Amino acid sequence: MQNYILKGRRATQLIFLVCGLGISSWAPMVPYAKDRLGLNDADLGLLLLLLGGGAITMMPLTGVLTGRFGSRIVILCSSLTMAFALPLLLIMTSPITMGIVLFIFGAGVGTVDVAVNAHAVHVQNLYGKHIMSSFHGLFSVGGLLGSLGLGFLIKIGLTPVIAAIGIALLLIIIAVSQYKNLFTLSTEKEAVKKFSSDEEITSTGVFTWTKASVLFLGFMCFAVFLAEGAMLDWSAIFLRENRGVASELAGTGYAAFSVAMATMRLIGDHLVARLDGRKVVIAGSLLGAAGFFLAVFTPWVATALLGFVLLGLGAANVVPVFFSEGGRLKGVSPTVTIPAITTMGYAGQLVGPALLGFIAYHSSLPVALSFIGLLLLLVAMVYGVRTRKKIILQDAKY
Repeated sequence: MQNYILKGRRATQLIFLVCGLGISSWAPMVPYAKDRLGLNDADLGLLLLLLGGGAITMMPLTGVLTGRFGSRIVILCSSLTMAFALPLLLIMTSPITMGIVLFIFGAGVGTVDVAVNAHAVHVQNLYGKHIMSSFHGLFSVGGLLGSLGLGFLIKIGLTPVIAAIGIALLLIIIAVSQYKNLFTLSTEKEAVKKFSSDEEITSTGVFTWTKASVLFLGFMCFAVFLAEGAMLDWSAIFLRENRGVASELAGTGYAAFSVAMATMRLIGDHLVARLDGRKVVIAGSLLGAAGFFLAVFTPWVATALLGFVLLGLGAANVVPVFFSEGGRLKGVSPTVTIPAITTMGYAGQLVGPALLGFIAYHSSLPVALSFIGLLLLLVAMVYGVRTRKKIILQDAKY
């Protein structure tokens, strides 16, 4: 059994890598798609909404699919969908067909993301200790390799389409080869029983989404994902327009953030084991808030980059702790809680850029980023108070 769990852990890590590779490979394709279709910025923005729409549409449905068929078949099908759609994004010749493929690609991304997180919770429950951070670390590594890898393949002489096909084949090979090592539905049910008796597992569907514990973790993830979305969409603009960094170097802010996050996630399991999840969330949120404030309230490029690094270090292991907690809620299966929490979290990443744009339009971008810093402070305070009350109540029972 132990060998089976170890194989499941390695397979899950590789699927997280696939997810990161697939999503990030799209980023370097955007300029090519924009030029090929002759889109302006507004049209491109509307088209990109379809990617998020596909993901958000499938995330809640993924819980139903994984509960009925098991995570591994859902992971395989969605990984193949994502891989097959990836090269098509570079050959569509009309906005309509491009929008359809983007929606399908987003649906594959959203489905595999939820399914692999639910599977990771099952693996962690049977493994017996926190290993969620290492899974998300492989996602971050995949994110770096995908964006850099596609650019490298094009740099050495491959056409963008051939480069995308090469990455798609890699995704297919990994997903198919690891399918047999992923947990079966019966094993996933065994992992659920480790934390809840059969009689307790009664909450499903809409009722589960309205449970206070699920909503709380969902809104916490919403705030942290919003901070990550702010870095993805606004860090380069902030460095260029507010710190005078040249356009070709403006991406260094997100790169610094990504490297810091990937590094911290790879050692995050040891941190959680040593400190416990509560301290990691509180300290990480405070460090992330400090990073935003350092970047905004100091006038130098170096301190702005340092602030982005601090944000990456602080936020890296907050979401993995939330997902782990969601997978251990009494009386609710992870196949229900994880889709709910993930959907609310990714809504923050999708809604966040628009919210920040609205704030920046009516004030300034530094003010908008400061708002995210305040939001992370709120996460630390609210989570600290809530978990402290739980500890007091547990101590009162003994």
